[in-house]
Amino acid sequence: MPALFAAIAFAACGQKLDASKVPAAVKAAFTKQYPGVTVKWEKEDGKYESSFKQAGNDVSAMFEPNGAFTESETEMKATDLPAGVLFYVKEHYKGKAVKSGAKITKVDGTINYEAALGSKDLVFDANGNFLKEVKD
Repeated sequence: MPALFAAIAFAACGQKLDASKVPAAVKAAFTKQYPGVTVKWEKEDGKYESSFKQAGNDVSAMFEPNGAFTESETEMKATDLPAGVLFYVKEHYKGKAVKSGAKITKVDGTINYEAALGSKDLVFDANGNFLKEVKD
């Protein structure tokens, strides 16, 4: 029984969805914001996450069930992260390498950066100042 519970809990973390199960309001909002893009859908924490390529980059965008956009995340090379992010990692996580980076743009225009270090992600503000650490 615990294995079944673990499998169900894991599936809830990011369920792949057929486009037919994505609310019309979400699909309409996505198409308006990202016209002509081929998308894959997942449901995560009650929100709908779209994954797609844009200008050669992996991008994801999150939407509420009513179609309201919440944020986008654009993958980037670790070396393209702001200097403050790379300096912080070098000083506070000695011997650890940043595996990948991402630029997060919130609905209000706020920019954050994410640096992936193994099983944790570090989040920074637009100026490269450390904000928090989150487990993957």
